[in-house]
Amino acid sequence: LHTPMYFFISNLAILDLVGISSVLPKMLENLILGKNTISFEGCVAQLYTFTFSGSTELILLTVMSYDRYLAIRQPLHYVTMMSKGTCITLMAGVWGIGTVNSLINTLLVAQLDFCGPNLIQNFLCEIPLVLALSCSSTYLSEIMVYMADIILGMGNFLLVILSYCLIIITILKIQGSAGKWKAFSTCSSHLAIVGLFYSTIIYTYIEPTSAPFKKKNKTVSIMYTLVTPTLNPLVYSLRNKVIKAAFWKI
Repeated sequence: LHTPMYFFISNLAILDLVGISSVLPKMLENLILGKNTISFEGCVAQLYTFTFSGSTELILLTVMSYDRYLAIRQPLHYVTMMSKGTCITLMAGVWGIGTVNSLINTLLVAQLDFCGPNLIQNFLCEIPLVLALSCSSTYLSEIMVYMADIILGMGNFLLVILSYCLIIITILKIQGSAGKWKAFSTCSSHLAIVGLFYSTIIYTYIEPTSAPFKKKNKTVSIMYTLVTPTLNPLVYSLRNKVIKAAFWKI
């Protein structure tokens, strides 16, 4: 387990835990007590934590795709290029960028005025939904959200696509179907999580901030707030031969 990929997976697990812990306890409390309220401070805290985990995971998935690229493209130099110091430096940058992005967007939202009715059409506080409730100008907040979507969202998505294009080109050059399958299997779990995570995120945030929140989007929110973090450990643990054997035995 002391390899760069599992180091990144452990950080992904922490991010998933942070994100799901910012949503699930309050949602369960409201369901058990039969209410649907959250304080303004609690909403801001939830907004910050959830935005942090989401934006940081976007960058982390890009770093993991780069790690898979190096492992397949340059296997002989992989150990030295992805040393322990390099991995720690990459993760420090990932967590730092996610923290700054979430802090800026949350502070801008916290300074807005809300005149009511403060009814969020979802089970969690997200920036687009909270901005729609404000009775003051949200121009600066919307600009920052769009910049984050372009830089962190589309930017990381394009980098992941680029990494996998290079990976596919490298795999096609490998002689023999067994070698190609072995190379592809090393990144299949990561590719599955990337596809699930980005598809739900793009579907939710592609709409303008002022667009009415559709009921079906709540189902999509459940996918990327609860289902995807739950599936991540299962998908990545299937990389382990012992766990895979136990799974098939069950």
